Amino acid sequence: MHNDPIYLLEPVYHFLDRMIHDHGDILYILLVYASIPLSAWILSGGLRRKSRHHPRIATGIAIVIQSSTRQPPPPPLIILHEFDSSQDDD
Repeated sequence: MHNDPIYLLEPVYHFLDRMIHDHGDILYILLVYASIPLSAWILSGGLRRKSRHHPRIATGIAIVIQSSTRQPPPPPLIILHEFDSSQDDD
């Protein structure tokens, strides 16, 4: 007797081959119809772990972007000087 896993699973392989040969079209249709609810369950979060002992705490992620530039310096003061030409002639 062989202890190799290939020889031990040979009857299972023959059974699957016979089932696919005899009822392959029905099995295909059943797998297609079963995949639709399975896909909906996975997309709705069915694979997430749910803990019943801990309350559900929802946390959000906030991204704050701060500019590293400083405010520009204030413009220079404008000094107005009135020039009187009559005083310059003396």
